[in-house]
Amino acid sequence: MIDETSLAALFDAAAGARARAYAPYSGFSVGAAVLGAGGAIFAGCNVENAAYPVGACAEVGALSAMVAGGETRLAAILVIGGGAGLCTPCGACRQRIREFAGPDAAVVIAGPEGVRRRFTAGELLPESFGPEILQGARP
Repeated sequence: MIDETSLAALFDAAAGARARAYAPYSGFSVGAAVLGAGGAIFAGCNVENAAYPVGACAEVGALSAMVAGGETRLAAILVIGGGAGLCTPCGACRQRIREFAGPDAAVVIAGPEGVRRRFTAGELLPESFGPEILQGARP
């Protein structure tokens, strides 16, 4: 799945991004870090907006950074949030992750104390709609 060195680097990058999150309305800061297929790490944080629906999730920032960095496949993503519960990606972010990840990609959920749970992309979004479904679908 993901080796401990990469996991530690993802955690550090996501925690650093979380510390810079812009969450003045909810007070719920989230950080995410993506391990690209090439081995590079890309981080993002949530950015809220006074017009609530136009904020951006941390996963969106990390995935955008990955694409801007020239990667289009991810091996793993780590999401870190506060509180007692799991800060798993929202439905829209699960679909965004799926765009760049196969069903076996690691999705690691963490809190400030460390890793809380590990999933695969397929476990979080079973029977998902991905880019390969569109191949050959046009008349």
